[in-house]
Amino acid sequence: MKINKLNSIILLGLVAIISILVAQLLWTKEAFTLEQKKLNQKANIALLEVARKLYEGKDHESSCQNPVQKISNDYYIVNIQNSFEPDILEFYLRSEFKKMNITTDFEYAVYNCQSDEMVYGKYISFSEKEKEKKTVSFPKHKNLVYYFAVRFPNETTYLFSSMRFWFVLSIALILILLIYVYSIFTLLQQKKYSELQRDFINNMTHEFKTPLSSILIASKYLIEQNPIKEDKKLYTYTDIIINQSNKLNHHIEKILNIAKSDYTPLEIKKESVLIVPIIEETIENIQLKYPEAVIKIETLSNDYKIETDVFHFSNLVYNLLDNAVKYCSKTPEITIGISAENSTLKLAFIDNGIGISPKNISFIFDKFYRAQNEKSNEVNGFGLGLYYVKEICNLHNWKIKAENNSKNGITITLLIPFKK
Repeated sequence: MKINKLNSIILLGLVAIISILVAQLLWTKEAFTLEQKKLNQKANIALLEVARKLYEGKDHESSCQNPVQKISNDYYIVNIQNSFEPDILEFYLRSEFKKMNITTDFEYAVYNCQSDEMVYGKYISFSEKEKEKKTVSFPKHKNLVYYFAVRFPNETTYLFSSMRFWFVLSIALILILLIYVYSIFTLLQQKKYSELQRDFINNMTHEFKTPLSSILIASKYLIEQNPIKEDKKLYTYTDIIINQSNKLNHHIEKILNIAKSDYTPLEIKKESVLIVPIIEETIENIQLKYPEAVIKIETLSNDYKIETDVFHFSNLVYNLLDNAVKYCSKTPEITIGISAENSTLKLAFIDNGIGISPKNISFIFDKFYRAQNEKSNEVNGFGLGLYYVKEICNLHNWKIKAENNSKNGITITLLIPFKK
């Protein structure tokens, strides 16, 4: 079900981004067409004004209502029906194009009726880099005697330059699409590796449990036999086998529970309970395992109540205490401080252990993470205890943080909402 949901989200996201990109490209195309029309309109108006000025001072007016003809997107001819000087034409073209804010290069030519061809072509550049002379070639048009032609050779480039924003936006959307596709590909790869890891852990632990169960059954039967009971050394060795097998079984169960919780969330059954008695009972259990540990509770009241799952809360406290004792190079001294601030109950587990480097302290709640220090090789475990603690806090919507003490050890603090 989750896989189908993930695939649906990925597909919807991909369709949404592609749709936005297609819409953006269509808008860009439409904007280009509009810019082209605007340039054509401005060029037409400018050329009409040039034609009108060329008629000024002449003996007769033009009989042609619209002397401007558009031959192609970048090519125009203007029928004057009167003789005119090329220098005056260039002056008028420059001034009118400037008025209409047409700043792209253009070239023009005038028809010579004596030679029956287009002559006096000139390339007008607005860029300092394009001042060199260029060859201008214009075709002759039939049935026209006094006319000139204008061409905008860089019209497409000019239009593109006026649409920088649209192209930058389109490129940005394309980059976003590529990043999204790459992210999805990476996510699917990580998901595949995660599934392989989970399957491997599940298979490995299940394969371990069968022979381990046989060892435990055989060892418990063996330790009850009279020859074993009578031989102190054999009894000790058998007891070691049972204890270590139970410890290994405990680790395997922990791995299986964590692997299961990745896909099936842990079930919690909340109830209102006094936390101090639960913590005291957990301290008694941990001191059976570590009788040398000194653990005390500092609180102003024994009546603090919270909404929690008793089983998981007990395990949470046990894991924190167990971790504090294991990572201590001297007699473990742990203080559990309980205080109330407004509507938040603060539980601080303060130990005198070896601590952890500041650059690694943010990773201690990660799955399978074990800090590299002198105790890591001595301590048994898989780096799942604090990960389990973090998961329980998340399920309860509690906050948890870890920080180094000023002298030695670390303090792990839980912030729990509660009602007084």
